[in-house]
Amino acid sequence: YFGSIKDRILACMQETETELYKLGVPVKTRHNEVAPSQYESAPIFEEANVASDHNQLVMETMGRIARRHNLALLLHEKPFAGINGSGKHCNWSLMDSQGRNLLEPGATPEKNLQFLVFLAATLKGVHKRAGLLRAAIAGSGNDHRLGANEAPPAIISVFLGDQLTRVLDAIEKKEKGGANTMETISLGIRKLPEVARDQTDRNRTSPFAFTGNKFEFRAVSSAQSISLPIAFLNVAVGEALGEFEEALSIRTSKGANLQDAVLEAVREAVVATKAVRFEGNNYAPEWVEEAQKRGLPNLKTSPEALAELVRPEAREFLARTKVFTEAESDARYHVRMERYIKDLDIEVEALKNLVSSHVLPAAFRQLALLAKAGSGKTIRSSAERVEASVEALNSRVQDLQAAAEKASGAGDMVKHARILADQVVPAMAAVREVCDKIEETVADEFWPLPKYREMLFLV
Repeated sequence: YFGSIKDRILACMQETETELYKLGVPVKTRHNEVAPSQYESAPIFEEANVASDHNQLVMETMGRIARRHNLALLLHEKPFAGINGSGKHCNWSLMDSQGRNLLEPGATPEKNLQFLVFLAATLKGVHKRAGLLRAAIAGSGNDHRLGANEAPPAIISVFLGDQLTRVLDAIEKKEKGGANTMETISLGIRKLPEVARDQTDRNRTSPFAFTGNKFEFRAVSSAQSISLPIAFLNVAVGEALGEFEEALSIRTSKGANLQDAVLEAVREAVVATKAVRFEGNNYAPEWVEEAQKRGLPNLKTSPEALAELVRPEAREFLARTKVFTEAESDARYHVRMERYIKDLDIEVEALKNLVSSHVLPAAFRQLALLAKAGSGKTIRSSAERVEASVEALNSRVQDLQAAAEKASGAGDMVKHARILADQVVPAMAAVREVCDKIEETVADEFWPLPKYREMLFLV
């Protein structure tokens, strides 16, 4: 992580950046990511609509330039099991007409009324519209990624960090202070000054984290357009700001001064949104139980998440805010569900083809090799392991075929998608498990497919 980039990759990234500069995309970040052969690139902040367009250009340009360097760009959210997947960290904030960041806490966030209002409005929007935010990031690839290897889970929660948590707790209890003075770190060397302690997020499991003067929506998938997640986030916070305006108008009309009205409205929002704030490990099984007690949705699969688009209340909200008409919400739901079904149908056929055309023939070659090698105890044991794996693989492929046929014969789109998520995807994972075992027992010369070490380390 953050180590030196290999020359071949560096040349590709530099050419990509040059091409993006020509297109007006201000890219800045370039470094290794955690997984082998995984790299990060990021543009500088822009207005949301421009950033969404530029993000599409980034994906297209990266793929085009990668081919020039005889590389394959993988935007799949989880191309390799057991190591980090890929996502987009959408850094999101709000600014006024003068370009000032409305989520800048300053040195004393507990006294910054403007910041507190916009922070509380964001909490309200994410809490109330968590289902729609989850629907915005749904997809067959992201289902593999969410909740594993530093990827955020499907439960939408907000991480604020110790400093802001103290501020909000103090507001809730009607206490003064809360943030404390800026913490510093001594570097232990007389010649070097103390430096301010970084208050930004170090909880990499959080799907929606405050990172200094912005929020980072980490659950967005690597291959999708960022436009829908950002649109839903904008309208969710916009709705909350409208509620704040109404609450402040009522209080000030009754004689309250603005500062008292703001603090009371913020206090109400802090109490109402306490359930969505979580500072702990989002991977812990205890969090799943705790989230359920708090009433937070846990939409693990895309069919569950996409159903949020057509809930009557959500359809009405999107129509009222002029994001989608009710007919457009229905259309978006059908298109996304159809895409999910087609993606998995293709994956099932591809997996079956890999097994019949590559994995099983490799296993048979290994068995033939062992048969010629003699009848020693070690040879017999190796042959028995391969034979057992072949039998298990045939059985699991049959189970997969049965589940796929059940899904395709469901007749109803919703039932089709649910069977794919609940039965076909686990059946595919079971087939893959046996294929991995066969790969480990087959001679390298017989295995026709690229191995992890070849794809990840021989760049």
